[in-house]
Amino acid sequence: MKILALDSTATTASVALCDDSNLVALVTLNNGLTHAETLLPTVDMVLKSTGTDIGGVDLFACSAGPGSFTGVRIGAATIKGLAYGRGRVSIGVSTLHALAYNLICCDGIISPVMNARRGQVYNAIFECRAGQLTRLCPDRAITIPELLAELSKYDDKIYICGDGYDLIEPSPEIPGLRIAPGHLLWQNAYSVAMCALELYQGGLRTTDTELVPTYLRMPQAERERLEKLSRQ
Repeated sequence: MKILALDSTATTASVALCDDSNLVALVTLNNGLTHAETLLPTVDMVLKSTGTDIGGVDLFACSAGPGSFTGVRIGAATIKGLAYGRGRVSIGVSTLHALAYNLICCDGIISPVMNARRGQVYNAIFECRAGQLTRLCPDRAITIPELLAELSKYDDKIYICGDGYDLIEPSPEIPGLRIAPGHLLWQNAYSVAMCALELYQGGLRTTDTELVPTYLRMPQAERERLEKLSRQ
């Protein structure tokens, strides 16, 4: 099964092509350009460099959020556009689940964090044992003090990944806390592909029309509009 997966939920843009669980190609960019500039050209480069026709893709996947509102929308719209009219399965996966998958070889607690601004991070907590991830809480927006208080309850190694890593200060109350190395820190489309494959093997068969982004908060423009209305 050929899988085309992408992630554009944060500053990095990542595109992967897989044959089942085998990685065929992976390109990840963190060059300061917008996803609107880089995502489709990167998809085109991956397909052309591997001699793959878009019609030969069996499963389309994207990181569907949480994350940057613009990035989540661009990623979902791109994968929906590529899959449109092809009758193929299109699966959106949790950005936080895919980030946790980066550390699938690390036994312990995995806590992806993405900077959600306004004093919060997007976060979920997973336990990993022998290459199996178990979700311990839903995706959520949480303050850093609340998250640290929760992590302090675990007597285990605790791995932090995601672009909010620099908001997490080392603490003597959490001696097992460690930051993932650079190549495992950021969003990775191969992890998106593997999470989507796991969902597919579990029976999920969503189409491009059923793939919807996941927002844990309203976009800033909408929040500002409602705040303005409340003052009138």
